[in-house]
Amino acid sequence: MKTLNSLKLSLAASIAVLTLGLASAPASATTNVTTTFGVSATVQSTCLISATALAFGTYTGAVDNATSTVSVTCTNTTPYNVSLNAGSATGATVTTRKMTGPSSALLNYSLFSNSGMTTNWGNVIGTDTVTGTGNGSAQAITVYGQIPASQYVTPGSYADTITATVTY
Repeated sequence: MKTLNSLKLSLAASIAVLTLGLASAPASATTNVTTTFGVSATVQSTCLISATALAFGTYTGAVDNATSTVSVTCTNTTPYNVSLNAGSATGATVTTRKMTGPSSALLNYSLFSNSGMTTNWGNVIGTDTVTGTGNGSAQAITVYGQIPASQYVTPGSYADTITATVTY
């Protein structure tokens, strides 16, 4: 039994020495290796356009004025032009637009880019469009509409559709 106890004691001592030896082993140094990589993107010029309806209300033969808003959102520093077409009525031009009513009756009106209603808003870039430069946010532009006086047309509802275009 003495031999067995000696063996146990010897084994315990060996394990203790091994454990201490492992615990006191020198720590290995950690090396970090790094790299860099580039990140890039190309921002393309872009614009969005929307508009509110222009409602004159009831026309009585007197001059009738109303406004609408065209909103343009373009990327920062993007130059743009907003044009308005002649509308959908037969014989309409950008200087004399026409709303169509009962039995194809026509009611003349005009669209302007200034509150004094002296600058026609048309569709020839550099001549009668509205220019701007994008700032990344919606930019509101007022459309000034006017029905001239003394048009005694067939009573009823009149309408037209204008296409607003942003060119950038």
